[in-house]
Amino acid sequence: MALDFLILYEHTVREYESDLLLKLELERRGYSVEIRQLLDPKHLRLFGRDKPEVLVASCMYDNEAINSHVYNNIGRCNKIVNLHWEQMLSDTQEEGDWFNMNGNAKRCVQTCWGKRTAARLQAHGMEAKNTPVTGAVMMDFLRPEFKGYFKDKTALCREFGLDEHKHLHLYISSFGYASMSDAEVAELSKMAGTDFTGFARTNRLSMAETLDWFDRYLAEHPEVELVYRRHPSEWNSPALDALAKKRPNFHVIFADSVKQWIVAADSISIWMSTSIAEVYMAGKSCHILRPTPIEHEYDPVIYKGARYVTDYDGFVAAMAEENPPFPIPREVIEGYFDPSQRPAYLRMADLLENVYKNPPRDTPMGEGFKPHFNLLKFVALWGVHLLYRHGWEPKKVFAFCPPLANFAQRIYGYVDKAHVTPEQVEAMTARIRPYVTAR
Repeated sequence: MALDFLILYEHTVREYESDLLLKLELERRGYSVEIRQLLDPKHLRLFGRDKPEVLVASCMYDNEAINSHVYNNIGRCNKIVNLHWEQMLSDTQEEGDWFNMNGNAKRCVQTCWGKRTAARLQAHGMEAKNTPVTGAVMMDFLRPEFKGYFKDKTALCREFGLDEHKHLHLYISSFGYASMSDAEVAELSKMAGTDFTGFARTNRLSMAETLDWFDRYLAEHPEVELVYRRHPSEWNSPALDALAKKRPNFHVIFADSVKQWIVAADSISIWMSTSIAEVYMAGKSCHILRPTPIEHEYDPVIYKGARYVTDYDGFVAAMAEENPPFPIPREVIEGYFDPSQRPAYLRMADLLENVYKNPPRDTPMGEGFKPHFNLLKFVALWGVHLLYRHGWEPKKVFAFCPPLANFAQRIYGYVDKAHVTPEQVEAMTARIRPYVTAR
């Protein structure tokens, strides 16, 4: 029997919890749903007996994305809904081609967290039928309906070996480019059609200065536990390791969701993450740390006109504030994150159900789309996952061929970052299910 919905995710921490909430709601309505990672091995059954009616993607910018994320996973399908996880952009990105969808991606259903994003996509040639405003599913966990979902500060601190009696400060990092090599930055720039070299430099400078602030502050304030919440792409940083060894009250923790840490924290600081909206939805405030100016072409528009902390003395003063005002105006936040009375996961499920029951709204795989099956990727993914299951790192297995070792090791790293064990899925399901069935 065919699968009703296949949900593809990229970053586990950013997406999986919300995807699972959607899955449970759709299953409550009687549908069959499967969640898979973009780099999971391709299964022939998804092209045949289990071919899904609707493909729910994590991103969908152009024809190549349609080919890679849809055609190479399930074959032909015109019912494509994008959860659209990258919606907080800079003014330059909002005006450019890449993030406004190219080619047949304009014929996919591109869900929007708020009215401002829908208006932008329509201004760049998309039809209203393909730009529905659903709200942001990840914000639902902060709604009153999910009260009790998160652990309190005491429980969280005990779980991670932190002193619950100390002031818990959360820093939400976005220094993803700081961990990239120059070659990786160049490759990303080529793919996106935007030169990220300068922004990568800003990442590195901002990160170094921010860590210096933390080093000085934590030396002067042993009563503070600082949890550094790294970005999903920020996974290889000697600077973080060094500071964690130097300061026992500095902790680099990636486990659990950023929302959990926001709810438990006594105070919060941030650089340029869209998680600032989650801070707002949680009814808390934060400080924006900007030791180095961010080029406007990379700074999310949601931060335009916000209040920043730009030097160490300002950071010390900010940390002393008990109830700081929110640094971004309410109308800006709610323009990008629609504050509907109906939870976003229900609105999203309504949309998916509508797409499932009705003929395709458009033809993403119609005129202008030329499918091609990537046999090399098909074989490579099975090979890398085989190595991963046995714990054999490609850099050692293929040491005799450095180009192959580097290629396979890079995929291996992505697979490792995105891996979710059956036990983790079971625990998350048990935690979310009561809030779905209780309504």
